[in-house]
Amino acid sequence: MASLWASQCLARSSRAIRPFNGSRFSKHYRLATSTAETATLPLEGIRVLDMTRVLAGVNRNKKSIGLSFAEKSGREILHKLAAGCDVLVENYLPDTLKKYQLDFQSINQINPSIIYASITGYGQTGPYRKRAGYDVMVEAEMGLMHITGPRDGPPVKVGVAVTDLTTGLYTSNSILAALLARARTGKGQHIDVALSDCQVATLANMASSALISGQPDSGRWGTSHRTSVLLLTPFNAKIFEASIVPYRSFKTQDGDILLGGGNDRLFGILCDRLDKPEWKSDERFATNSTRVENRVALEALIEAETRTKTTKEWLDVLNESGMPYAAVNDIQGTLNHQHGKWQKTSPSGL
Repeated sequence: MASLWASQCLARSSRAIRPFNGSRFSKHYRLATSTAETATLPLEGIRVLDMTRVLAGVNRNKKSIGLSFAEKSGREILHKLAAGCDVLVENYLPDTLKKYQLDFQSINQINPSIIYASITGYGQTGPYRKRAGYDVMVEAEMGLMHITGPRDGPPVKVGVAVTDLTTGLYTSNSILAALLARARTGKGQHIDVALSDCQVATLANMASSALISGQPDSGRWGTSHRTSVLLLTPFNAKIFEASIVPYRSFKTQDGDILLGGGNDRLFGILCDRLDKPEWKSDERFATNSTRVENRVALEALIEAETRTKTTKEWLDVLNESGMPYAAVNDIQGTLNHQHGKWQKTSPSGL
């Protein structure tokens, strides 16, 4: 999915062609905007050859053609397409396309200016290069599942194929950089992108703190706030797991709401909106450090209150309070979110 996502990101601003490996030619189809609309796209004129596998839902703005790599006529068509394209994206195991003369070296001889992006699970080199890449496997192997899920529960995958998606975004950014370089040099290049590399990169501060200190991370924290703070001294490096309480989701009568008392002032606002002003002077909750110490007691008290109203009622109570809060929406709630609808219809929206 990562390669399809990368080419779709480019197709939003350019024209893409997607040949897929099949036994016979298919009908051509097109999901593209009109000439008047595409004339204003930032990558108008850039042609993308998407040689990735078929997956419904990520083929907007692409033409499609089916052909057989095993047939000489199919390879000739691909060579002709590559000769007239600016970018090629593929997601086959390393060396797979070499026997079809569709690898970077072969395509580069046909079109020296092409940007050739290869997306695999583990890259073009190394001991895992021949392993297929699956989002959930890479999430597990490269640390993401270990830090995702409830505090006392098992590791879980993210709700979407987030490693595929971030890899696609890294790839599209790399392609844009390569196009800028080509504008100066006239030369194309081979981009090697791996799901494993991108997943490690997105561990961000969690990985950097563990790397520098050499200490284990603190595991899963559910929706609670957690960030790794690295303290360096002349003698050692130590990780402190800084935390903010309250900063997590709480049950309501009909769903969940996320509340963020990010500092003492915001916690005070929350107390007032929950009609519990006495919590502000309770020595157990007076500062964030004491709230962290008394996390279990405070979170139980808050959830006892949030369960008394619906999510919508709490949204109304917290409206314009100045503190962070959000309903935990399902997919339909997200797609029908009033702000999302405004963004779609406003001149400044998507």
